[in-house]
Amino acid sequence: MKLLLVRHAEPDYSIDSLTPKGRREADLLAGRLSVLEGVEGWYVSPLGRARDTAAPTMARVGREAEVLPWLCEFRARPLDPVTGKPRCAWDYPPRLWTAHEPLRSYAHWTEDPLMQSGNVQTVWEETKAGVDALLARHGYVRDWPVYRCENNRKGTIVCFCHFGIGSAILAYLTGISPVVVWQNFCMQPSSVTTLITEERVKGEVVWRCMGYGDLSHLWAAGEPCSTAALFAEVYDGIDTTEAR
Repeated sequence: MKLLLVRHAEPDYSIDSLTPKGRREADLLAGRLSVLEGVEGWYVSPLGRARDTAAPTMARVGREAEVLPWLCEFRARPLDPVTGKPRCAWDYPPRLWTAHEPLRSYAHWTEDPLMQSGNVQTVWEETKAGVDALLARHGYVRDWPVYRCENNRKGTIVCFCHFGIGSAILAYLTGISPVVVWQNFCMQPSSVTTLITEERVKGEVVWRCMGYGDLSHLWAAGEPCSTAALFAEVYDGIDTTEAR
């Protein structure tokens, strides 16, 4: 089984939708996803930018993606120790988060003081429960450190979602601290991350990442990737991940 985590295309956060470039990205993405065979389920975040990204694909395949509320982004907002204001759990300056060793641990990252404020633990538990419920619908039942299955097969599950929640799903299925994924990896807009089951023991699978943040649908069409994913590669004094 394959699990595709598709980040929404270039966003216009002011209207929770896509920029004109984002709509081009979504159309190119549809050309790629609509030819997939054996898709068992199409799922989408309730947020507009994810639904608008999924729409061209759904129109081509004649299906409707099921909305999963927990895919609506990893919405936990711990308090910034410097400003005292809420901030995204995945958005801390390098010198700050790397000084907190527990953040690197899958088992202990939510116990670190940086993550103790706000609702981080609650959203993490919701995310794990959501992933397990979704996979159980397709016959994969978590039995740590594996998933039990009676009928592993070559099908595909597609989730249109967001960077924060997509990274959290990847981290959960591979046993990595989400903080490490949030801080050191980048799912660019409209990118596809692929996880696949590996059944080395009959009836038991683990999930392996076979491709991360793939943008081949853009490169093939000569469409540049969006900058709405990274801080500046070279310092420019603009502290933002908005498109520019």
